[in-house]
Amino acid sequence: MNQVPQKPVIGITTGDLNGIGMECIIKVFSDQRMLDFCIPVIFGSNKLINFYRKFLPDYNLNYSVIKDFSRINPKQVNVFNVWEDELPVNPGTLTDIAGQYAVQSLTTAAQALRDQHIQAIVTMPIHKKNVQSDLFPYTGHTPFLKQYFEAKDVVMLMCADNMRVGVVTEHIPIQDVAKQITKENIVSKLRILKDSLKKDFGIDKPRIAVLGLNPHAGDDGLIGKEDNEIIRPAILEAKKADLLVYGPYPADGFFARGTHEKFHAVLAMYHDQGLIPFKSLAKGYGINYTAGLSVIRTSPDHGTAFDIAGKDKADESSTREAVFVALDILAKRAGYAEAHRNPLRKMSASVLRNAVDEAIED
Repeated sequence: MNQVPQKPVIGITTGDLNGIGMECIIKVFSDQRMLDFCIPVIFGSNKLINFYRKFLPDYNLNYSVIKDFSRINPKQVNVFNVWEDELPVNPGTLTDIAGQYAVQSLTTAAQALRDQHIQAIVTMPIHKKNVQSDLFPYTGHTPFLKQYFEAKDVVMLMCADNMRVGVVTEHIPIQDVAKQITKENIVSKLRILKDSLKKDFGIDKPRIAVLGLNPHAGDDGLIGKEDNEIIRPAILEAKKADLLVYGPYPADGFFARGTHEKFHAVLAMYHDQGLIPFKSLAKGYGINYTAGLSVIRTSPDHGTAFDIAGKDKADESSTREAVFVALDILAKRAGYAEAHRNPLRKMSASVLRNAVDEAIED
């Protein structure tokens, strides 16, 4: 990797060319202060950026175009030209070509991450319909990155200042959810959550809540059997492995009562069960993190938002937050690795944190 001073090099993908991804990127990195924290590399094309700059007169993005990573400019936004083509860009429209080039941006950035030219990746939203092909048979970023980086399992983990919510199942039809709720799947997700909370978020003794699948967590078997026969045994198995896991909790009142604030993370059973309350409470500052990868990937917690694309209405807050969370995790991982190289330092940090926890409890 080209030796650049101090600051992490963060890759950013374009997402769907007709969505709000590029607008959010321009808004975030038009703020020169972002360069104090990282060296951005946008995987797309200068022609695409120039197209969207016309819709954003109040934002001035200066950048350098690079064709190889030895040319990264540490004092400017960098644009790695994945393509030179003149592409039809139609904000707010679902087109095959916008999906195809979104995949090119993603796969090029993933290769750069694997080759250590960049240190983390922030992925902008894609549309699941127009990215599907024989070359990209995935329902989204998470399954692609899982296979690309050869992870045994991963967790789609939504993060905000006041909560973290993971899911057992991701983008699958509701009618298929119960089939994927197995003890093995739940225990696997819990182990990944525990490891990520320690390594990526600096939490020594993470406490994880598990939501039930059925209304009222099954009401002792009256409303479905999965909670008693699958989820509870999974929790017991995780506890035997020294995980601090609790539940299953009825999902309907869990977030409304603020119960999530007592835990470092929550494991929901399916997509909407976790993401509806998360997005309601995160208020635009949530991000998506793929826990369980050897690399760091974050993304904003919203979609392509075709209805407002090209109208200067996109809120860039989640994109900015995704960059900062990636930087935080990079720092936490470095600290975790250093602590495990130095057992005395690890022990001292643990003793200090335990003392703080006890003081809070008292």
